[in-house]
Order: sequence, then C-alpha cells, then structure tokens
Amino acid sequence: MKRYRLDPKKPRRLTPAEARRLDAAQLDHSDIPPLGDEFFAKAAETWPPTKHQLTIRLDTDVLHWLKANGRGYQTRINRILRAAMESKPPRRSNAQARVRKIGSPRLLA
Repeated sequence: MKRYRLDPKKPRRLTPAEARRLDAAQLDHSDIPPLGDEFFAKAAETWPPTKHQLTIRLDTDVLHWLKANGRGYQTRINRILRAAMESKPPRRSNAQARVRKIGSPRLLA
C-alpha cells in the first residue's frame, strides 16, 4: 500500500463542497484566554534569530555523519551548537572581566 504524504509547500486544493463547509462552520473561541500586556511585551522578540552566512571547516567524518540523515545538515549543525551554547552558563562580558582584573589586589600592590 502506498502512503500519501502531504507536502507543506504544495497544499492540496479544497473541493468546492469542502470550501463551502469550512466557510459555514462556526469557530468556538471561548476556550482561548485573553492576552495580557506581558504576552505582547514578549511577542516583540524575534525568533528565530537572524542567521549569518559563514565558512566552517569540519572533519570529513563529522561532515559525512551530519549528511547521513539527508537534507538539512546545516540546520542540524545549528541545533547541535545551540544545545551546546544553552548548556553552558553565560560568560561575563569583556568589560566585566577588565573591571575585575583592575580591581584585584595583586595588580594594586
């Protein structure tokens, strides 16, 4: 038996009867909670963050492993790096590091 998969880039066109049925259907919005100011403050944040194109050198075996699952290996690289980034505590900025070095007793002596 052949399985049919929908392609999100090519949605199936509705028949006229299906379109009429959808237009006539009433939507129930009663279970949707009202949105407060906090929601809209967060909604201003953009996701996903913008991406920058760059050149990266990887070991051949690593690249073959990433490409073994087919298309989307660059997205997989990004997800792996994001998981590594989010698992680490945030680093101090250079300005914070400089202030700490200048104020240390060893440098004042």
